[in-house]
Amino acid sequence: MYTVILDTDFILHSIAEKVDFFNEIKRISDFTYKICIFDKTFEELKNKKNEKLALSLLKNKVKIIKTNSNEKVDNLILSLNKKNIIICTSDKELKEKLKKRNIPVIHLRKRKYLVIENVL
Repeated sequence: MYTVILDTDFILHSIAEKVDFFNEIKRISDFTYKICIFDKTFEELKNKKNEKLALSLLKNKVKIIKTNSNEKVDNLILSLNKKNIIICTSDKELKEKLKKRNIPVIHLRKRKYLVIENVL
């Protein structure tokens, strides 16, 4: 079982491009998974365009990873044990860091669909 973690930018970019990321993750995944977000993602979504839509999409569909940290979501992602995790992000810098660590990444391609890279 893989843990697929959604980054804040990924959620917002997917909504802006009208990509159904839940169905797209299902389409590209030939393995079992659960979709999660960090509790800090809710803080990062505050006062952003499409905040309400993002919250309604996430409600009851994702598991929330609780943290006791004031770190940003990107730093929390980078601090994870890399076993059986896949990160969904649109952040170019974060993608490069994850690639160096051989952590699989799901991202938006051509503003239409999702692809997965670095799969082990």
